[in-house]
Amino acid sequence: MSDAPSKRRIRAQNSPSDPQIMGFVLDEIVQPGGPLRFDTSGADVPLPQALFAIDGLTHVEVSGPTIWVRKQDAADWAVLKPAIATAIRTVLDNFDLPLGSRVADDPDASLLRAVQELLERQINPSVAAHGGHIAAESVAGGTVYLRMSGGCQGCAASSATLREGVERMLRAALPDIRDIVDVTDHSEGSNPFYARDTGPAPAFNRPVPPGVIAWEGEEITVNPDFLAPRLGLTPDGLRAAMRSGAVVGVTETGTGVDAGKTRIVMRSSTRAWAAEVFTDGTAREVPPPRAVETAVGTQDELVAQVRAHLESLDGPDARVTYGALARALGHWAPGSVGRITRALELTMREDVAVGRPFIAARAVSRGPEGISARGFFDLARALGAGPAEAESDAAFHARQIALLAAQI
Repeated sequence: MSDAPSKRRIRAQNSPSDPQIMGFVLDEIVQPGGPLRFDTSGADVPLPQALFAIDGLTHVEVSGPTIWVRKQDAADWAVLKPAIATAIRTVLDNFDLPLGSRVADDPDASLLRAVQELLERQINPSVAAHGGHIAAESVAGGTVYLRMSGGCQGCAASSATLREGVERMLRAALPDIRDIVDVTDHSEGSNPFYARDTGPAPAFNRPVPPGVIAWEGEEITVNPDFLAPRLGLTPDGLRAAMRSGAVVGVTETGTGVDAGKTRIVMRSSTRAWAAEVFTDGTAREVPPPRAVETAVGTQDELVAQVRAHLESLDGPDARVTYGALARALGHWAPGSVGRITRALELTMREDVAVGRPFIAARAVSRGPEGISARGFFDLARALGAGPAEAESDAAFHARQIALLAAQI
């Protein structure tokens, strides 16, 4: 083994709710399995043993790539942080199983891994297309604790998403699950529509340099070299976090006195960054919004408008592209297709609840196949009403179109 100091990257992350807790985040999981919790008594495995050798620590919890540490009230993080980082590097560089061999024998750990794999393989790819992410935080006694973030947090349809889609899929694949609990604080979620906090926004005259923000079709992009340090990440770390759902973004279109502006908000687990983009292409950084009211009424109205327009289409093969549907309803601003897509998903939940064919099938992509986007089929499957066994997506879509023609 080399005597050179370890270059293993460790990021310190404050707890948003307890100043005595700090997370130490690695670029990879500590050890498959977990989460595991240790206190100062009986810690006979390498990592907690090394950490409890540091004066002032009372509790260690390891979950995925994060090692959470609780300190005594009188202890000082400025003193503890470098010692903790050194202990972590030393253990990980010298032990293949820093959490001991008992992790593999933990049935809750095995179930957690299975839930995480199913979420990442089948569920989150669809959820991420609309700015959301669902994570399995822990499993205890067969009870799975899920947390939503991004577009799922605070969303009016989040409870239906969990109950009708995610929960059904998880239980079908993993019968060992005893219960599923949503631990998300939805009151702190992001508004999917442009909304101002009560009272005037504070002045924040910090222009964004030219070329940092750009439009790609109907989507806004932000240069990762500019954005990453504002979220406490490296550019590569930002890209990885966006792929995993640990960093999410929301684009919101201004209304009323904010007409003509577009706000982009990017959030990690500990930081947020926001900017307003103007019609001339210039932009300025603004304070990221805190808690705002979810525009439930606005969303319900849009769902009704979407349904009414799709039902009004004539002909047995009546279809409309997502962009054309947005424009027909008067939505031209960037991000409009995303809002229309969320409304279409809610029509699907309404339709499956009463046994109707999916009116959303009439909204299609611009490709030569003339069928709906992948998210339509993913959600149909999650709702238990997707293509039959051996039925292709195209055949399922054609069947939905035929059922609609016969019904409407």
